[in-house]
Amino acid sequence: MPDVSVVVIVYNDADRLPTAVQSVLDQTLRDVEVVIVDDCSTDRSFEVAQHLAAVHKGRVRAFQLPENSGAGGEPRNVGIQHTTGKYVMFLDSDDVLEINACRNMLEAAEESGSDIVSGLCVRLHKDTRNQKRDEWYSWLYATTRTLESVEELPDLFVWDTLSTNKCYRRDFLVENNLRFPKGMFYEDLMFIADAYLAARRITLIPNQVYFWHVYERAAVKSVTNRRHEMTNYAHRLEVHRRIDALLAERGLSELKLAKDVKFLKHDLVLHLRDLPFRDASYRREFAELSREYLSSIAPEAFERVQPIQAICAYLLQQGDWDNLIPAVDTLINRDKVSSPLTERDGRIYWCGGHFDDPFGRGVLDVTDLGYHEKPVNKLFLRNQLTRFAEDGGAVSLEGSITNPLGVIPAGARLTGELEFSARRRSLQSFHFPVRVLRHDGDAVHWEAAADLTARLRPLGIVDTIWDVRLRLEIDGVPTTTRLTVADTVLSGRPLPVRPRLTRLVADHIEAQVSAKGHLAFQLLSESRNGERVQELIARGVRGRPGTLAKTGFRKARALRKNLVSGDNKLRAYHEVFSRLPIKKRTVVFESHLGKQYSDSPRALYEEMRRQGLEFEAIWSYTGSPQGFPKDATLVRRWSLPYLKALAQAEFWVDNQSYPLKLTKRPETTYIQTWHGSALKNMGFDQPALKATTRQQQAEQQSSLDRFDRFLIRSEHDVRTLAKAFRLKERTLLRVGYPRNDALVRAREREAELGRRERGDLAAELGIAEDRTVLLYAPTFRRAGGRHGRFELPFDVERFADQFGDRYVLLVRSHYLNHVVLPPTVQGRVIDVSARHDITPVLQLADGLITDYSSVMFDYALLDRPLVFFTYDYDEYVHEGRGTYFDLLEHAPGPVVRTEEDFYETVKSFETQSLEYAAARREFVDRFGEYDRGNAAQSIVDQFFAQWSR
Repeated sequence: MPDVSVVVIVYNDADRLPTAVQSVLDQTLRDVEVVIVDDCSTDRSFEVAQHLAAVHKGRVRAFQLPENSGAGGEPRNVGIQHTTGKYVMFLDSDDVLEINACRNMLEAAEESGSDIVSGLCVRLHKDTRNQKRDEWYSWLYATTRTLESVEELPDLFVWDTLSTNKCYRRDFLVENNLRFPKGMFYEDLMFIADAYLAARRITLIPNQVYFWHVYERAAVKSVTNRRHEMTNYAHRLEVHRRIDALLAERGLSELKLAKDVKFLKHDLVLHLRDLPFRDASYRREFAELSREYLSSIAPEAFERVQPIQAICAYLLQQGDWDNLIPAVDTLINRDKVSSPLTERDGRIYWCGGHFDDPFGRGVLDVTDLGYHEKPVNKLFLRNQLTRFAEDGGAVSLEGSITNPLGVIPAGARLTGELEFSARRRSLQSFHFPVRVLRHDGDAVHWEAAADLTARLRPLGIVDTIWDVRLRLEIDGVPTTTRLTVADTVLSGRPLPVRPRLTRLVADHIEAQVSAKGHLAFQLLSESRNGERVQELIARGVRGRPGTLAKTGFRKARALRKNLVSGDNKLRAYHEVFSRLPIKKRTVVFESHLGKQYSDSPRALYEEMRRQGLEFEAIWSYTGSPQGFPKDATLVRRWSLPYLKALAQAEFWVDNQSYPLKLTKRPETTYIQTWHGSALKNMGFDQPALKATTRQQQAEQQSSLDRFDRFLIRSEHDVRTLAKAFRLKERTLLRVGYPRNDALVRAREREAELGRRERGDLAAELGIAEDRTVLLYAPTFRRAGGRHGRFELPFDVERFADQFGDRYVLLVRSHYLNHVVLPPTVQGRVIDVSARHDITPVLQLADGLITDYSSVMFDYALLDRPLVFFTYDYDEYVHEGRGTYFDLLEHAPGPVVRTEEDFYETVKSFETQSLEYAAARREFVDRFGEYDRGNAAQSIVDQFFAQWSR
C-alpha cells in the first residue's frame, strides 16, 4: 500500500497532463501512486494517460468516465474509489505539486494524527511576463498549528475552500462518505466544508505544497474565468445554500455569519463586476437568482464588510438598478463617488429612497465616509459616457458628471478639456476642448468632439493603448474624471491615424472598454501586411533579441529597486553620504515623523527666520509637501536626498525621532525638542520594552544616545522622560518648549490688556464673536468603529443641539487618528485635525476638553479652564502601560467618567475658571516651570547666534 495516492483529473488537456503527473513522480517521497481519471475527453488526454500508465507501470493507473460529467467533482469521486494509499491528494492536470509536498504533508499527518493536513497554495499567473504569484490566504499558514475543530479557526473554513492543497486520510474519506457534488461547478466548496466539519483534527503547515497555474488568456476559459455565465453563478449559489443547510443542521451560527461576510465581500463581488456590461435580461435573471439567497444573509454580515459591498448587495436585493449600476462602478473603482448622495435628517445616504426600510437606511448611511467634508478636488467623480458617435475622422462624446451634494455649485465657472494619453508613462498626450458644460439636475452635462485622425499622432509600437480623461475646473479648482462606459454602445468603425514610427504596425484606432469600465482606444492594423509585421515584432519580442532586451530591462529595473531598498539606503547613508563633508549652517527639521510642519521644530525655525540668521533649512515631509514652508528645501522622508541631508547636516532638530538605524555623525548636533511632558510611562519604563531582549534594548538605547540636547520644561520631565530614556545630565536643556512661547506670551498679553484677542483663526473658521470656543483634543486611540475611524465618546449631535447657541466645539484628533463629523453639526462643531500646528488652536480656545493627552500641560499655561473626560480611565491606566502620577489627584479641572456627567460639567463651564484657578497655578508650577516664553530665543542664543548676518 503506497503512502500517498494522488488523484489527477483531466479533461481535454493532453499537452499539460504529463507535466502534472511528472510533478508527482518527482516527489521526494518515493512511495506515491498516481490515479489519472479522464472525464471523457474529446482530445488525446486518455491516450496520454494510458501511455503514462504503461511507461510507469505500478506507479500510474488511468481510468476514464463513460460520459462527461460536466465538472471536476465526479472524476475525483471515481479517483478516490481507485486509490490504495493511506492518504489521498488531488491534482488538476494544468497544475503541479511542489517537490516536497507529499513528504511534508505525510510527516505532519503521521505526527499529529490529523484527518486533514493543509499547506500553502501558490497561484502562478502563467501568461504574465514574470509569472506573477499570489499566495493563497498565506496568513493561515504562518506557522504549523493543529486544530481540534475547524471552529477554532473560522477563517480556514471560510477562505481556504480548495480541495487540492490538502492531504486526507483515506479511511477518513471513506468512513464519512465524503464525496464531491456531481456535475456542479465550485464542487470544492461543498466537499471541503463537509470535510472540515467531519475532521476530528486538522493540521496546517507553513510549506508551499501546490502550484495553481492560472491562464487568463487561454482559448478555453476555466470556471473561475467564466463568471459571466449565468450557470456559473447559479451553481455557486446552490453550493452556498447546501453549505448553509449543513451549518444550520449543526447549529454553527458563528461559522454561518463568517461565511455570509465572505460571500458579500468576495463571492458576490466577483459576479457584480460584470453587471454594467450585461443586458437587461441578464440583469433580471441575476437579480432573481440573488434575491432569495441575499435574504438569508445575516444582517450583521452587512456591518462587517466595506460600505460599498453592503450597498451593492442591498440594492441588488431591492432590484434598484438605477442606483446599483453606478454603485458597482465604485465597487470596481475604489473611492469613486458614483452617486449624487442624499442628505436627510442630518445624515448622508448613498442614494434617495428606501428610507422606509430601517435596515436599508443603515446600509445606505455613508456619513462616516466623510464625502460631505471633502472639496471637489479631493473627490473622484463618476463621469458616465452617455453618447459615443463617429463623424468623419472624429469622435463625438457626451457625458454626465455626478455632482454629489452639489459640490459643483450652480453658479460656478466651468471649463474642461478631454485628454488622450498613452497608458505608458512619460509618453505624449493630446487635448481637445469641451465645448458644452452645464448643470443638469444632480449632474453636470458635457459635450466634446475629438478629431483623432487629424491630431492624434501616436508613436505606433510602444503606445498601443490610449486612455481618455476629462479634466474639469470649477472656479479654477481642478478635478479629473475617467469616462465610464457601462450601457453606452461604442459603435462605429476604427478611425485612421498616422503613427510616427511606422504605419505597418498600426494604422487605425478603435474604441474599447478598459478592465475597470473606462473608455480607452487601441491601435491596430486593418491590413494583412500590418498583421504580418505585428506578428514579426511579436516573434522578435518572444525570441532571442526580445529576451535579451527584456532581460536587460528587468535587470536594470531590479537594480534600481535594489538600490532604493531599505538596506541599500542605510548602506548609502553610512558608506557614501556619511563620508561627504559636513555642510556648515545646515539644519534638518522634522516634526512628528514628517507628518506636520508644527510643534517646537517649527517655532525654532520661525525664530531663526525672524532673526534673519543665514543658514540652509531643510524640512522633512511624509505624504504631501503642502503646508510646509516655501523658503526651505523640502525632502521626502526616507528618500535618498533626505538621507544625504541628514548625513551632511550640522544640526538635527526634531520632536520624535529620526530613523532609528541612522547613526549620527560626531560633527552633527542633535537637538531633541520632544513632543510633550509625560503622563503615560515612556521609554524603558514601559512593560513592553522591559520585556525585550538585551540586544533589542541596546539598539533602542543606541538611538536615544544620539540626542546631544534634550529639551526639559520641568523637573517632572527629568524624573520621567530623562530617566526613562536613560539620558545623561549634560544632555538636558532646561529652557522649556519653543512651541509654548506663543502660549506664555498670549497669557501675559491677556493679563496686560484685561481681555482676549482671538486673532485671525476665529474669522477663518467662521466663529461668531458671542460664541465661547471649546476644544476637544484626546490622546491617541486604536482606531475602531465600523469604518476603522476614531469615534467620539459622546453624541456630537446632542452636544451641538444642547450647547450650539453658546459654544463652538473644535475637534482635534491625534495625528494618527481621524474623525468624521455629521453634516448636521456644521458651524457648531468644527474639525481642525488637518491643521499642522495646534498652537493657534490652543490660543483660540476658551477651554480645553481632553483625557490623557500631553496637550493638558501646554494648555494649562494659558490659565484657562480644562475638563478631563476619562471615560476609559480604569482600562487606560491599569490595563495599559501605566502612568507616572494619578490624574484624578492632580488634574487642574473636573474629571468626569460618563457622558451624562460630561454634559453636566459643560453646562457649568464658566464657573470653573475661578474654582480651579489655584489648581491650575500649581499644575503649571509643577509641570511647566521652565516655560517662560523665551525657549526659542534661548536655543538660538546658545547654538545659532553666530549665524547672524
